[in-house]
Amino acid sequence: MATKVAVVGSTGRMGGLVTRLLAESEDFDVHARIGRHDPIDRVEGADVVIDVSVPASSPEVVNAVLDRGIPIVVGTSGWTADRIAPIERRLAADANLTAFFIPNFSLGSVLATRFAELAAPHFGSIEIVEAHHAGKTDSPSGTAIRTAELIGAARADLGPVAAPHADQRARGQQVASVPVHSLRMAGIAARQEVIFGGTGETVRIIHETLSDESYEPGILLSLREATIRTGLIVGLGPLLGL
Repeated sequence: MATKVAVVGSTGRMGGLVTRLLAESEDFDVHARIGRHDPIDRVEGADVVIDVSVPASSPEVVNAVLDRGIPIVVGTSGWTADRIAPIERRLAADANLTAFFIPNFSLGSVLATRFAELAAPHFGSIEIVEAHHAGKTDSPSGTAIRTAELIGAARADLGPVAAPHADQRARGQQVASVPVHSLRMAGIAARQEVIFGGTGETVRIIHETLSDESYEPGILLSLREATIRTGLIVGLGPLLGL
């Protein structure tokens, strides 16, 4: 029997991709397509929900889905560690609930973030430059936020990176002490570069999305795993054994 999936944010770019992907899959059925003006109770009866809406509405969506005891995969940007914390506490109090927060469904992006995490303790100067299409409404991207948070955690015993004063706004927004620079431009899909500076050398870890097809394996993996796991998952890394 196919898994029934409700797609929240179905009218957006990612929502369209998810809907098409599910329609082509033998393992999943589209249970409901939910747009901005549709009632959230249309998720009822779904086996799993995927939220690819917008940052402003995503927290309401997540809590409404968890209220109904349905697993949810969140692909919406803007979920920092601080914003996830209340959901984490909620899941800790109810072992039957499931919420996955996936900043980027691209396998290559997840690996690039992992490489950056491994490099972080070895360099004192680290900055992130991320670029997305002009229609992306939030910045920094969820991927950049997650990368910076993991870099900060990897350097917890070493202290913050060498960064300019926070009041130097042109030097990027600091996330976990890492300056993040965001570009929103025509002609770009998605690109992230993590730059490490050391004595006499630099290291650059770059991931670039050339097609939305790169998200498809991660979307399907997340939906499958959300139906058999409980608890909180942040990023594709744990699903890939990273």
